[in-house]
Amino acid sequence: MSDNRNSATNMPEFLRKIIVHLKRKPQTIPMLALVIAFLIYSLNLTNISHTTSRIQGSGMGLYGFITMLLSMLSFVCFSNAYPNRKPINKPMFILMLVMIGIIIFADVQYRGLIHTALNRAENPIAMENYIDAAYNMLFTHIATLIVSVALILVMPVYAKAIRSIKTSIDVEDNGGLGEIDISGEN
Repeated sequence: MSDNRNSATNMPEFLRKIIVHLKRKPQTIPMLALVIAFLIYSLNLTNISHTTSRIQGSGMGLYGFITMLLSMLSFVCFSNAYPNRKPINKPMFILMLVMIGIIIFADVQYRGLIHTALNRAENPIAMENYIDAAYNMLFTHIATLIVSVALILVMPVYAKAIRSIKTSIDVEDNGGLGEIDISGEN
């Protein structure tokens, strides 16, 4: 029974530590959103590659390559845009936003090539499970990237709100200790 009480009392401490971390590094929130977007795309690479090999549209492989490459490079730019306890690095910030814009453009173009292949007048491609999965995943990827950019752009607003949360621990008393002399004189 005492273990259950201890775990219940540790939960607020765990949340407090998370909030303290977010106070120091509010950029963790959009970074997690970018990681989720990357995972959505990279865990569905099989569907993307099968779709590319089945449709063989002009530039489909290039769009997939650009998306993976710029997804990884955008993490580097994000990390460099927000150095520890320093002001934002504006060139890296702008480069990161440009990379995310190019990724969204590549996803939209890839979806367009799938749509064109499925709806062309002569010899349309039959809808396969992996094509449908890739088409829907690209929409989810685009939406997640847009949410990530929104979180990046409004970070000053929620960072200020997070900093206003009280995370200090109240101490009842000092245990009857007197004044501590740190001057070194006896």
